[in-house]
Amino acid sequence: MMDVMEFFQHSAGRWKSKRITHHLAFRRSEMGESEIEVKALAAIDSTIIELCESHQVDPSLAVGGCCVTWAASMGWDQEGENHEGKTVFALVPDRDKPHTGQLLRDRGYAEIVAVIGHYEMDNDGGLVLTTEYDIMSSVERFWFPSDNVRVRSSTVKRMGGFSTATFCTETRWLGNSTSDPVVTESVNIDPNLILSPLGW
Repeated sequence: MMDVMEFFQHSAGRWKSKRITHHLAFRRSEMGESEIEVKALAAIDSTIIELCESHQVDPSLAVGGCCVTWAASMGWDQEGENHEGKTVFALVPDRDKPHTGQLLRDRGYAEIVAVIGHYEMDNDGGLVLTTEYDIMSSVERFWFPSDNVRVRSSTVKRMGGFSTATFCTETRWLGNSTSDPVVTESVNIDPNLILSPLGW
């Protein structure tokens, strides 16, 4: 089973993501697409060191991290809406349990603020990220059903109950082609793993 830094390294590259987001308060679903680029960063990378220092964490405790950029579109977008961004993650394992630890972010998933969350590699090889904010919390799970397909489910919970639940399928871009990415291998996804806690 991969450790957390190996998981980040395996995630490196360009991805085409298709998602569905369930807005629970409105009882409606929204489709979306995005292009994502992931770059794995070594522990000695200046970006990782600066991120650790900004969170007042000793940089020598980090094992590395990654930089993620994206450009997305959603079904309910209004004219002029922009879903482009960039974020950096740093991994700081727990001393006695390296499969768990702190996940330092320069911006959060549910709020655009610097935050420290928690990561865990579960027994099925999935990476689970949990982040607590002032008025909400998020849980994300990533896993690879095959080398060139990554799957992500996430929930955001605000005060008073769940707000959104999202499921994404991400396909790796192979070579330099600008056409849609093609997966040539068969993919078997355990239906018990793709469901969010709300049953989708």
